[in-house]
Amino acid sequence: MRRVRARRLATALLALATLAPLALTSPAAQALPPTTAVARSAHPAGAPHQELDPALVARLDEAIASTRQEAGIPGVTVGLWLPGRGTYIRSTGVADTATGTPMTPDLNMRIGSETKTFTVTALLELVDEGLVGLDDPISAYLDCVPDGEHITIRQLAEMRSGLFSYTADDGFVHDLLSDPTRPFTPSELLEYAFRHPNVFAPGSAFQYSNTNTILLGLVVEKLSGMPLADFIQQRVTGPAHLHRTFLPAGAEFPEPHAHGYTRQTLSGEVADTTDWNPSWGWAAGAMISDLHDLHHWAKVVATGTLLSPATQAQREKFLSVPGFDDAGYGLGLFRTHGWVGHNGSLPGYQSVTMYLPEQDATMVILLNTDIPYAGAGPSTLVAHAVTSIVTPDNIYQLPGE
Repeated sequence: MRRVRARRLATALLALATLAPLALTSPAAQALPPTTAVARSAHPAGAPHQELDPALVARLDEAIASTRQEAGIPGVTVGLWLPGRGTYIRSTGVADTATGTPMTPDLNMRIGSETKTFTVTALLELVDEGLVGLDDPISAYLDCVPDGEHITIRQLAEMRSGLFSYTADDGFVHDLLSDPTRPFTPSELLEYAFRHPNVFAPGSAFQYSNTNTILLGLVVEKLSGMPLADFIQQRVTGPAHLHRTFLPAGAEFPEPHAHGYTRQTLSGEVADTTDWNPSWGWAAGAMISDLHDLHHWAKVVATGTLLSPATQAQREKFLSVPGFDDAGYGLGLFRTHGWVGHNGSLPGYQSVTMYLPEQDATMVILLNTDIPYAGAGPSTLVAHAVTSIVTPDNIYQLPGE
């Protein structure tokens, strides 16, 4: 039984949010704390904002509350910035199921695979400086990679390297869940991955592999001569004015923050993951942020503010992915039905940060659970419900790997 659960976790750790039939019929919500309070906060930056039409607000409030209750989501924050229409910022549910502390828009959250957008941006800044080429082989920088002379930097960033993802290794899953507070180093993570043969020839297919982004983080460190966390702070989050976004060294988690809840455990029971050590995600998924910062980051990363136009154009070469409906993956970025950005998932937390260029619109969703409902990730359920109302011609949906 533990092996089955471990294999399920291996496909879920830092994975894409899944999309399944959206009928909400499970009794899972019966375990939720009996709160339906909605935090109607001012803009996180303190600036005045125009709220959406009251009728639209009411529809959004109802859809989010219904999705949260039926899917068993403890707490969720949704931010929408729709120029010419208004702003919508709501938190509903609880940040801590033990105390009943309400979810609020100012909480720090773990953002999982959204970390990839920061790591790849850091790498692309080095491309702009001429220190690395997208079509260089990874073997030019790291000599430990199987078939590294044929795997390019570009293929790592676009998830087409063929390298096995360490999060799918049974030994890794067992080691992580046996002691979720233990630290992992990048070299330890790669050891799990390189126990396995490459999955396909470089460039011949798509497979979302966290191994790819760990390697890119190591390239950034080697070429910059500084720790990845420092480079991201100095060259990415600093210039983007993101003051509450960072790559932690271990399990540190600044207050205020939401508690996270998962069933990705050896026992299958729900666990509080707040103090789990996310170092196993490192460059692929360990970062912390909040609603305010992600609001600003959505447009920065989608439009290439920190990059040259030529490099951003390379980033936006979204290649279609089998099984995706009108969606693709570029260099550390998704595109789905017009929305550009990334989602994130790790035990206890999920997030979505997206920008819709044709409307200059931004959507940020933050949740304190990764427990799926009816085969769908909770962040996908909320994002689908929200976009079905506010952008019916651009409905967010990212299927699983």
